[in-house]
Amino acid sequence: MSISRARLDRFVSEKCNISRRDVRLFVAQKRIIIDGEPASDISVIIDKFSKIVLDNKVLQNNTPCYVMLHKPTGVVSATKDKQHKTVIDLLTIQEKDQLHIVGRLDLNTSGLVLLTNDSRWSERITSPDKKVKKRYLVTLKNPLTDDYISAFESGMYFPFENITTQPATLRILSDHIAQVELTEGRYHQIKRMFGRFRNPVIGLHRESIGNLALDDSLLSGQSRYLTSLEVEKVFQSYDK
Repeated sequence: MSISRARLDRFVSEKCNISRRDVRLFVAQKRIIIDGEPASDISVIIDKFSKIVLDNKVLQNNTPCYVMLHKPTGVVSATKDKQHKTVIDLLTIQEKDQLHIVGRLDLNTSGLVLLTNDSRWSERITSPDKKVKKRYLVTLKNPLTDDYISAFESGMYFPFENITTQPATLRILSDHIAQVELTEGRYHQIKRMFGRFRNPVIGLHRESIGNLALDDSLLSGQSRYLTSLEVEKVFQSYDK
């Protein structure tokens, strides 16, 4: 049984094929241990990372996993694909089949991709309420002008979806290179915004998510685990 959140009695009942009445008895007898402490209530809510032990038998002991990947172009942000190599295919870690992607990148976009088995962590990153910024390095076919800065800051209306994009920050780094920060991730959003200026994007690279930047030492296609400090660094200044 794989859970996100569940009552203790439901989990143990289904895991051990016993009645919830039996679970109540086990709790009263202090035979069920949650994260090192005897369970005191059958209705307590546990999650997939709660360690559950019954009579010294481990029923669940999952470990959260957080991974940073330097995605190359030509690789899809998917767990399976019949045509292209996926970001999961690039991983060499044992837990890779348990992971999901936190914010996808297009086939021809490179840069930072986060993966995890912790859905609550990924939901904090992708929640519109948090407005976690994603920073991109964009290479354009035609030269940039200051007009781009104000247009991105004001937001752009797309009549097909009847939406106006949230304000975005654009910094001109050179004639053909800009740095863009977004709090959204709409379909081909950056390419479409530059499309308003009839300026094709010829290179797109995600540099950071929140306050977590892609590790410069990771070559394209390489990945590594996040440190405990990095796991929380994503949200610094966003959690209020």
